[in-house]
Amino acid sequence: MDQQLLRDNITKLLQRVRLSAEKSQRSECDILVLAVSKTRTAEDIRMAHDCGLSQFGESYIQEALEKISALEDLDLTWHFIGPVQSNKTRALAEHFHWVHSVDRSKIATRLNAQRPPGMAPLQICIQVNISGEASKSGATVDKLPQLVREIITLPRLQLRGLMAIPAATTDLQQQKQAFARLRATLQQLKSIAPTMDTLSMGMSGDMEAAIAEGSTIIRPGTAIFGARNR
Repeated sequence: MDQQLLRDNITKLLQRVRLSAEKSQRSECDILVLAVSKTRTAEDIRMAHDCGLSQFGESYIQEALEKISALEDLDLTWHFIGPVQSNKTRALAEHFHWVHSVDRSKIATRLNAQRPPGMAPLQICIQVNISGEASKSGATVDKLPQLVREIITLPRLQLRGLMAIPAATTDLQQQKQAFARLRATLQQLKSIAPTMDTLSMGMSGDMEAAIAEGSTIIRPGTAIFGARNR
């Protein structure tokens, strides 16, 4: 990817974040930009780092491991944002800082057991199927209280909050309604886990609505790197 184009894209993205934060009377410092780098090359990520980004999100384990190895000279924070398969939890526990897509107790238990003792606790978000789509991963809202109670007992994990990918729509109000449901759900769960502080929500096409509803981590990909080939 052309570095000047990448730099321009990042500048425009950060301006969107800044304007959205101001409109919602929030500080842009409270909104983490997680660059979704799945399908992108290690060199693209290196250039994005040169442009000031340090948090990267991956969805495919093997591809991610190759990039993590190739970029180990950089101070990067790696987030896994794709569906978690039971046979891939060890790689996640050993190589990632965050997993945003835990949706059942079995996955959390495996990640806890496989997190190396010398590493800091793995930062966890529970993925919520906030729009009730049959095709989407994520726990249903009614299952969340029990899942939260189970995860907070696991010493090698730190439960940070919730993640969601709402049903796709270009309608701003519909976007905001879905994100507002996730925000309200997090508030309710704080009676069980008061330290939960993270809403991982909002991508390239709906980050304004997400920021308006309290997102603390946005996950843009195409707004940074352009359209994906796959």
